[in-house]
Amino acid sequence: MKKAIMAASVLGLAGVVAFIGEGVPADEPTFAKEIPKLEEIEAEEYFSGHDGTFVLHDLQQDRTFVYNHERAEKAFPPQSTFTVANALIGLETGAVEDEYDIKYWDGIERELDVWNKDHTLGSGLRHSVVWYYQALARDIGEEQMQKWLDAISYGNRDITGGIDQFWLSSSLEITPLEQADFIHNLYYEVLPFSKDAMKTVKRMMMEEEGDHFTLYGKTGQGPDVGWYVGFIESGNGTYAFVTNLDGTSAHAKEITLSLLEEFHLMDGPS
Repeated sequence: MKKAIMAASVLGLAGVVAFIGEGVPADEPTFAKEIPKLEEIEAEEYFSGHDGTFVLHDLQQDRTFVYNHERAEKAFPPQSTFTVANALIGLETGAVEDEYDIKYWDGIERELDVWNKDHTLGSGLRHSVVWYYQALARDIGEEQMQKWLDAISYGNRDITGGIDQFWLSSSLEITPLEQADFIHNLYYEVLPFSKDAMKTVKRMMMEEEGDHFTLYGKTGQGPDVGWYVGFIESGNGTYAFVTNLDGTSAHAKEITLSLLEEFHLMDGPS
C-alpha cells in the first residue's frame, strides 16, 4: 500500500496539480538557485542498509520529492559526475571543439581496461575516463575553471585542491539538492553556456532509450561515496534525479532505476 501511495503521488505530477510553493511553469524555466518546497518520501528499503539519499525533481511542475532530507543537504565531492560541468566548460572555452575531440592515451596502464586507449569527450564522459577529464581541466586552466564554476554556482566552487584533482575527493563539494538544481538548469538550457554546448553534453549523457522513456545519466565513484545523477523523459513526465550513498555508483544507479520503475517513469502514459 505504501509503495502504491508513493507511486501515485509522483505520477500525479504528470497531470493537473497545484504548484507547491512558488512553482515555475514549464514554459517559463528559470536559472534555479534553490528548490522552494520538498516532499519527503520513504525509500529506505532500496538502500539495503546504506546511508543514502534520493532526490526526484519534477522538471515541469517544479515539485521535488526527497528521501533522507538531511543527507540531501550534505556536501560531497562530485567525483566523475563533475565531467558534465567539465565538458560544458571545455566546450565553452574552446579547450575542446566537440564531443568527438580526441585525446590520445599516454600508454600508462590504469585500473580499468576501458581507460587504456584513446578517448573522445563523449566516450570519456560515458566511461568516466579520469585521465581525459584531468587533461581537459589542465587545458581549461585555473582562471577559466574558477570563472565558470562561479558563474554556475557549482557547489562550493573550491578548486584549491589542484586543477586536475579538485573534484576527486578533494576541495570541490556539492550537495545532492544542488546537483538536482544543476540538472534542472542544464535540461532547460538556462546555464550561461551556448545552446550548442548544452545540447552536446545532454546528448553525451544519453544512456538508454525505451519504448516510453529516454534516460540520461552520469555516475560518480569515490572511496566512500557513489553518485548517479541525470534526468528521464517519459510518457509520465520529465524528472531530474540524484542518488547519493555510502557505497558504489553501480548501486546508486541500481537504486535509481528501481525507484524510477516504482514510480512508473519508464512506462507509457498513465
